Parts: sequence; structure tokens; C-alpha cells
Amino acid sequence: MRAAVGDIIRVHGHTVGVDGQEGKIIEVRGEHGEPPYLVRFSDGRETLMFPGSDAEILTPEEQAK
Repeated sequence: MRAAVGDIIRVHGHTVGVDGQEGKIIEVRGEHGEPPYLVRFSDGRETLMFPGSDAEILTPEEQAK
């Protein structure tokens, strides 16, 4: 998985009826766009993430669609 600052990370929910989470990548700490990522969620909380297979990265171009 590779990302850049400004990309959106979407983590899908694991339980029926529970929505996933979506946040903006504000810092990439790995080499060549690799994790970990510092992510800011809409509620203002920030966390360092090592995303798993339940996550996807949306570039600004993909977000505009």
C-alpha cells in the first residue's frame, strides 16, 4: 500500500450495520509512500495507522469522481 499527503484512507467496517471510517492522510512516515500514516478523522482525532487489508487509499483524482 502506498499513499501521499492529502489522500483519503477508508477503513471498512467489520460488522453488518456498522459504518467504516474515513480520514485524511496528513503525514507519511514510511519510505516511498508506505505506512505508517498519520491520519486525521472528521471528528478531529489523529492516529498513526498501519492499515490492513480492510483499508483502501483514495487519491485526490479518485475523490473527485
